[in-house]
Amino acid sequence: MATAFSDPIWRKPQAASTFQSLPNGERVDLAIVGGGIMGLSTALHAARLGLSVQVLDAGEIGRGASGLNGGQVIPGLKYDPEWLLEHFGPERGEALVNFAASTADAVFDLIRDEKLAVPFVRNGWIQAAHTEVALKAAANRDRQWHARGADVRLLDAAEIAARTGARGYLGGWLDRRAGVIDPLAYTSELARVATAAGVKIAERQRVVRLANAAGVWRILTENGPELQAKAVVLATNAYTDGLIPGLAQTIVPLHSFQIATAPLSPDLAATILPEGQAVSDSRRILVYYRKSADGRLVLGGRGRMALPTSAGDWAHLERALVRLYPSLSGVAIEKRWFGRVGMTPDHLPHIHEPEQGLLAVVGCQGRGVGLMTALGERIAGYLQSGDARQLPFPVSPIRPIPFHAFRQVGVAATIAWYRLLDALER
Repeated sequence: MATAFSDPIWRKPQAASTFQSLPNGERVDLAIVGGGIMGLSTALHAARLGLSVQVLDAGEIGRGASGLNGGQVIPGLKYDPEWLLEHFGPERGEALVNFAASTADAVFDLIRDEKLAVPFVRNGWIQAAHTEVALKAAANRDRQWHARGADVRLLDAAEIAARTGARGYLGGWLDRRAGVIDPLAYTSELARVATAAGVKIAERQRVVRLANAAGVWRILTENGPELQAKAVVLATNAYTDGLIPGLAQTIVPLHSFQIATAPLSPDLAATILPEGQAVSDSRRILVYYRKSADGRLVLGGRGRMALPTSAGDWAHLERALVRLYPSLSGVAIEKRWFGRVGMTPDHLPHIHEPEQGLLAVVGCQGRGVGLMTALGERIAGYLQSGDARQLPFPVSPIRPIPFHAFRQVGVAATIAWYRLLDALER
């Protein structure tokens, strides 16, 4: 995520000196382009499987989307178990449902097992319903996951008001498997334990070309150094460029904006998310929010498609904040930032292998913390064993979206229309 107007990182970032420069001509088993959660999780698990690994990031570790996301660790996918079983068939569908159910565990188990210095609260995620239609959808989701033994439950209007302190919800759905983390701390700690496991990480090394010769990949960087590897994983998601032809045209990068209040007073903090759950609402253009480890309320949502030009571009989030919490009308907004989210047309993550030894993963759909942590381990297992059963999603061909150049124009119009419909429902 790119920052603007104020730096959302109010903690000291990982020191760049931890990471090494990239010597020219080095050879490794695996090169990973992109040092976010997906790239670092893959690197850590691949190193633990005995592979030599080099991570290259065009910027600095923790300064991209993985370090500045919403911090919500949500299991599952956009689709519920019955849809996944119908769409993928009983065998693949069941494996995918089980994988989706485990993604939050992957994060919190890693924090525990590796003793990561990551502030977190694991009291669940609330999907807040603002209409009767949304409440029925929540009941259907609850039925499907409850039948599988998941720790979930429906909330009525009184319960959701007590758990969120927010106004305007008819009820909701609580998934206790979920939680909240500090995303910058998590990304930095992933880099630390990966380095300790033998992974080499090079910052400010933009990859400009990939070339395969006799089964060996040559990775050329903008700064000049060249790397050779047996396999390459592209883990750039919404920041994907033309490195693999057509890949950037398979996703629609949207801007996600966030704001953070000043630290809340004890009286306010006691009435707002008192149990520390994460919340996403059911609006077409949803907002999501959580409390940070230092006591701020952090709220995010879809922003304008163009780059922001003033603090006014975050005004819609400030209005949403006061609509939900009128008591915060006098609390200062101290941080504003934005970044990209990678969306696929079918709202599912995509795994591509356009050539042998070249993998790409795109499409977090807003659930990247758990999803990419868990998927990184599977990708590493696949690279080490060659067993495609390690992958929860089928490998699919790269299919650029028709008229991709015009897609964002249509998305911008749709967002504006949905905002109007959401306003009318209020």
